[in-house]
Amino acid sequence: MIISYYTKKEPGCQSERIHSNPYFLPHESIVSPVCIVPDNRVKIYYNITMGKVKIINKTFSCLPFLMFACLSLLLAVTPPGSEAAKIAYSPCKISHKSDMSIEWNCRRLLKGETLESAFGVQWRDVARFNRIDRRHVYPGIYLKVPKRLDDIRDFTPMPRYYKPAESEAKFVLVDISEQFLGAYEYGQLVFSSPIATGNKKNKTPTGEFRITAYSRKHSSSLYQIENTTKFYPMNYGLRFHIDRDGVSYWFHGRDLPGYPASHGCIGLYDEDMQNEYYKNPILPQLEDARKLFDWAIPQLSDSEGLHPLENGPKVLIIGNAPGSRPRSR
Repeated sequence: MIISYYTKKEPGCQSERIHSNPYFLPHESIVSPVCIVPDNRVKIYYNITMGKVKIINKTFSCLPFLMFACLSLLLAVTPPGSEAAKIAYSPCKISHKSDMSIEWNCRRLLKGETLESAFGVQWRDVARFNRIDRRHVYPGIYLKVPKRLDDIRDFTPMPRYYKPAESEAKFVLVDISEQFLGAYEYGQLVFSSPIATGNKKNKTPTGEFRITAYSRKHSSSLYQIENTTKFYPMNYGLRFHIDRDGVSYWFHGRDLPGYPASHGCIGLYDEDMQNEYYKNPILPQLEDARKLFDWAIPQLSDSEGLHPLENGPKVLIIGNAPGSRPRSR
């Protein structure tokens, strides 16, 4: 039986071809409703909301004399609306160079589990290792989990000392391939953070830059929060580049789904924003966007609006977006 995945273009859907996205793992579960179409295919539809994918459209090519068996299989597996009836995005599909230095397994989060309940005091380390925020972690998702959690205590793939930055009071190194950044003072790493950089259609620029402006309560002028008319918040914004078309690129708080997902900016944890707009997580704790902002521009204007910045920290952006990991792992 040949299986193909795709979405129906309708309200609530954000993609037409899930099967072409290497960052998704097809889930073993299937959900009704089911219909038979003239060319001997069985259809089910997908719907995508709040970062979760419910199966509402699927096509199974099936030989005519096996149609009844195919249909019986589809209807028997999983009831509609269950946690198992999702296609789980999987950070396990992402390949970072630092993964090679740590032994890990791909573990599915079970019903009722959260990062906190599954990994205790080291839930932050697991989140950082997967470059993901709590809003995008739910039962059914597959996560990279080290065989020894202590291997990722205070996890960072960034170098503890970066010689090219040794003469800089403040320097930001962004590694797109690792989906991480490091903040340096005279070459010494003072803190680091997982990030979400540009998606395939909106790549984050690479090269040498400098932070030239800041805005504590910035917002997008182009993109809106899903299913709303509100422009996407870009709190703790630090502008580092304006391209030839006048498009600005910023560090700012945003969702971290575990893979490159932005329109070119560099996003960091901002759970206060997620709580305000999505009510998830209930108790915000991760605030790397604010940490970078306060480190980059201490004792400067705290008022809202755009403020120019002279001689801001230098920024070096290197690497390419991570790809799918080899199947042999």
